[in-house]
Amino acid sequence: MKDVMETLQEVVEYLQEKGVNEVDCGIILGTGLGDLASKIEVEKQWSYNQIPNLPVATVEFHFGKLLYGTLGGRKVLAWQGRFHYYEGYTMEQVVMPVRITRLLGGRAMLISNAAGALNPGHNTGELMCIDDHINLQPENPLRGPNIDQLGNRFPDMYAAYHMGLRKVLGAAAADLGITLRNGVYASVAGPHLETPAEYRYLRTIGADAVGMSTAPEVIACAHMGMPCVAVSVLTDACDPERLAPVDIAEILATAKGAEGQLSQLFTALVERLDEALVN
Repeated sequence: MKDVMETLQEVVEYLQEKGVNEVDCGIILGTGLGDLASKIEVEKQWSYNQIPNLPVATVEFHFGKLLYGTLGGRKVLAWQGRFHYYEGYTMEQVVMPVRITRLLGGRAMLISNAAGALNPGHNTGELMCIDDHINLQPENPLRGPNIDQLGNRFPDMYAAYHMGLRKVLGAAAADLGITLRNGVYASVAGPHLETPAEYRYLRTIGADAVGMSTAPEVIACAHMGMPCVAVSVLTDACDPERLAPVDIAEILATAKGAEGQLSQLFTALVERLDEALVN
C-alpha cells in the first residue's frame, strides 16, 4: 500500500511531465464559484479522473477539473471543485490540492467557499474574508504519524490566514468598490444544514459564517508553511429566529451572482502577490 508521500509524489511527477513546471499560487474554487476559471489563460487542463491517485469530486455542482495557466501575470494551479469530508473522503484526500500545489512550488493558496451568514450584520450575496476559523470537523488532516517531509508535528495556527494576503485583498476590495466583510468561519462536517439551535450555538461561540470545508485545507497550509487567504460568499441567512426552508438552487444562484466580484478580487491579489507575501 502506498504511503502519503508516495501518493503525492506520483501526482506531482505526472503534472510535471505534462508541463506544470512553474506554480506561483494555487486557487481552490468552491461551490458555485467556477467563474474565475474563465479569467485564466489556460495552458493545460485535466478532469480529476485523468490524474493518478486523485479523488473525483462527487458534488454535482463542482466541475472536477484542474486548470494550469496564467492569471494576473502569474502561473496558477486552479482546482475547480474541492473534496469534502462529507463525500466520504479521508482528510488526507481532502487536503491533496494544498499539498500538491506546495510540492509543485506554490507560494500561496487562495481559497473560496460558499457559506451561511450567521452575523446579522452580514448580508447574503456579500463576500467575507476569513480572518480566523473554528474547526468543528470530526477529523484532522494531520492525525497519525507526522509526515516530516511536509512539516513539523505541531504547526502553529496563531496566524493561519496570512496578514499580508488579507491586507492586499482588503485594499483591492476598497479600490474596486466591493464590500468585503471580515469574520470567523465555523467549519462543520455536513452535508446537512444546521438546526436553529446549532445556529444559536455557532453564533454564541463567535462564528460569523458557517460552511463544510476550508479549515482542513488551511490546517494543511499551516503545516507546510504556505501562506493562505480564504473568502466566503455568503449565500444564505442563518438567523435561527427567522429561518425558512433552504432552496439549494437559490444558494447556487447567490454564489453565481458573486462570482464576478470574487474573480476581480482574486485576480487583483494574484497581480500583487509579491507585495502581499512581503507584508
